[in-house]
Amino acid sequence: MPILETKNLKKVYGSGETAVHALRGVSLSVLQGEFVAVVGTSGSGKSTLLHMLGGLDRPTAGEVIVDGKPIFTLKDEELTVFRRRKIGFVFQNYNLVPVLNVYENIVLPIQLDGNVPDKDYIAQIIGTLGLESKLTALPNQLSGGQQQRVAIARALAAKPAIILADEPTGNLDSRTSQDVMGLLKITSQRFGQTMVMITHNEEIAQLAERIIRIEDGSIVGGGQS
Repeated sequence: MPILETKNLKKVYGSGETAVHALRGVSLSVLQGEFVAVVGTSGSGKSTLLHMLGGLDRPTAGEVIVDGKPIFTLKDEELTVFRRRKIGFVFQNYNLVPVLNVYENIVLPIQLDGNVPDKDYIAQIIGTLGLESKLTALPNQLSGGQQQRVAIARALAAKPAIILADEPTGNLDSRTSQDVMGLLKITSQRFGQTMVMITHNEEIAQLAERIIRIEDGSIVGGGQS
């Protein structure tokens, strides 16, 4: 059974002659533990799709099902809680809290949910990502690659059903990009984590297990697992 599905997902911005059809009936599925890349050019609909998969925006029509739950049947407050518990995000701009140190950033989503971090599991993540010596550092004391490692650790920390990575190497040089991609792949395998990555970079996409291609708001290849 897929951990993530979309069924005939549509998103239209505006109306009438000026309407923009960002998604045109997208159906796809991702299995537990898969590492999938969604590839498309600028304007293809890939970022809109990621926002729908993560419950950050509501579709015009269709369904997104995460871990068996149709997420858009939830009210906004319920969806916020579900997103925090079930979906991890890795953004191009890292989105770390500048006044919190590395460790505090990593465990923040767990604490926001009123839970106690699993220290052994967190230590495993920190070790895998090579962050042991940076735990008391603030984000502005880290390189871009190190900040992205912290963002990956934060996404993993709450043991979400899926991780969504939005152009995770977009602000990194090519060598650091390869390092970060390697870490995404290692963490996906080591922790059995399902990962969906949005990218325009074909070379980066090749590191995933499966490539889903999107053009003009429609899936043109690789949509079904």
